[in-house]
Amino acid sequence: MTPYIVITLFAVGILLGRLLREKDKARRNVDLALTWSVYLLLFLLGISVGINEEIIGNFSRIGYKAFWLTIGAVGGSIILAKIVYIIFFKGNEEGVSKN
Repeated sequence: MTPYIVITLFAVGILLGRLLREKDKARRNVDLALTWSVYLLLFLLGISVGINEEIIGNFSRIGYKAFWLTIGAVGGSIILAKIVYIIFFKGNEEGVSKN
């Protein structure tokens, strides 16, 4: 998939999201579809990993590195989310960013 297709699909999604933001039923349906899409992607990723003999053969080494990578990613995300919350949302009672 070329980067232009990804960027175009993302832009179209933003536009559709802007048009549908006031419709609660559409929002619930999109949330449900998104959740199940993530589940499907994780399932397919699991199949892909299970098929790959090299990954399965080196799973103990890969698993150890993946553990620390996951800890770093989650920790970094939590720290960055806290910083974003403090900068943009703290003290804003309406729940809308200051910009």
